[in-house]
This record gives sequence, C-alpha cells and structure tokens, in this order.
Amino acid sequence: MSDDTMMCVSYSGDANLKKSDGGDFVLVRSCSDECHPDHQPQQETVCKETAAELRDEMLFKQPESSHEGDCPICCLPHSINSDEATLMSCCGKSICDGCDYANMSRETASNLHHVCLFCRQPRPTTKEDYNLHFEKRAAANDPVALKRIGMKRCDTGDFKGAFEYWTKAAELGEIISHFYLGLMYHLGNGLEKDEKKETYHMEQAAIGGHPEARFILGSDEWHYGSKERGTKHIVIAAKLGHDTAVKILREYVYAAGFISKEEFAEVLRAHQAALDAMKSPQREDAEKFKALMQEWERRE
Repeated sequence: MSDDTMMCVSYSGDANLKKSDGGDFVLVRSCSDECHPDHQPQQETVCKETAAELRDEMLFKQPESSHEGDCPICCLPHSINSDEATLMSCCGKSICDGCDYANMSRETASNLHHVCLFCRQPRPTTKEDYNLHFEKRAAANDPVALKRIGMKRCDTGDFKGAFEYWTKAAELGEIISHFYLGLMYHLGNGLEKDEKKETYHMEQAAIGGHPEARFILGSDEWHYGSKERGTKHIVIAAKLGHDTAVKILREYVYAAGFISKEEFAEVLRAHQAALDAMKSPQREDAEKFKALMQEWERRE
C-alpha cells in the first residue's frame, strides 16, 4: 500500500476513520489502494470540516494585546489609535507620544540634538530624509517600511503599487497590511472585489489583534444573520479597547439578549482595563501639548 492512502480521521464510527480517546485526530490508512477512492469523498468533507473548526478556534481566541503591541521604551500597551505614537523611520519602531514628548522636552531643555529614543540615530529633519529611510528599509524587506510605502502609494492614488507593497508586507506577517488588503478587496480599489479574499485578510488582521478588523467582521456576521459569531467578534473587539464595539454591544447585542448581564459587565471591565493600561502621566502630558498646538494652529 502506498503512502498516498494515508487519510485524516473523522467523527464517524467508520473502521478506517476514527478519533483518538484523547480527542486528537490521528492518521489512518485505507485497507487497500482499491478502497481509497471510495473513502476519499468522505475524507475530503471531514478534512474541510476539521479545518474550519481549527480555523474558528484560532479566530475566536482573545488576543493578549492589540496589533499595535507595546511601546519599546515604557513597555506600556500602545493606544489602538495609531495617531498617538510616532513611527521612527530609522529603526521602524513605534514610540508612544508620552515617551517621545518627554524625550523631546528633555533634549530641547538641554539644547541637545534630537535622536531616536530607541536606536539613538539622529532624527531626520526633512520629509524627504524621513521617506528615504523607509525606502532603504523596504529594500531590505522590512515589513513596517513596506506597509508605510504602501500607504504613501495609496495616498497618491497608486492602488496597484499599494497592493504590491501591502501584499509583500502581509506575507511577512505585518498585521495592518492584512487590514488594508481586506479593505482593498472590499472597495475594489485597483483590483476586482473579492469577498473571500476580503474575509481572509480581515480574519488574519483580527487574529493578529486588530480591533477594527475584528469589529468589521462582527458587524458583517451580525448583519448577514450569524448573530452568535458576530457577537463573539464584537466582544473581542470591545475587550481590546474598541469604543464603538462597546456601544454596539450595549445598544443592540445586550438589548437583544445575545449576552447576559454578567457577560456584558465582564466585557465592560475588560474594556476599561485595556484603556487604563494604555495611560500614563507622560502620555497625558503629550495629549495636552498636542491639543494646545492644535488650538494654536486653529487660531492662526
């Protein structure tokens, strides 16, 4: 008998298809090469069902943190709002506004040159130098730089270029690029709309901790009738600190009875804990300074 006759197991009681007592799937062999074609259709169905179960197990696991990760300086979780951090072109690290503001204030007060707080390289003084750093890093297949250049291409209407850069970044595990690709397949910017590919990239982003991708998946599932799956997605997004997810849970999901009072209370506690973990006195100072500068620019 050839190795080609090795098959996956199923939940059925078939003699050739079984599941171990421990609940794990094991490989079994056909009784002969001749009987293999008879079992193959059943095995293909079982394999697809098993793959879907394993995919859902991975998809609905609560991420430990959002896709933004932690600030490498203060080691606190980044805000899920990417505008509250600075992406360094020299090393590709994202520094939270609190650490960046504190460092810039120290350097200014001491009349020091501004350097990256992580790698200590001089910070670029022009947009051209800033973008040049990313170009060099992208040439070395840095996924963050590839994502960044994809964003620049998208901003200029070069959707084909954006797609190429984001695809390469996503292949290297860059979560935000998966999210952008999902949006491209949804909107059809520069390529044909593809619901399956849109869902795949949104799910990859959600698995990586992207709360907006998770919320979009939940909204779609809820809208198209899969209320239970939609609720799971929205709950996970809320626990990552997504404010709109909490609002939808309160006004629709909880009100419709898809989660209990105790479950909703637990979600609220987790949501607040996620938000509190993102706070620091330095970040509050940076937020005040940013608001002051915005007010100054508005008056001018």
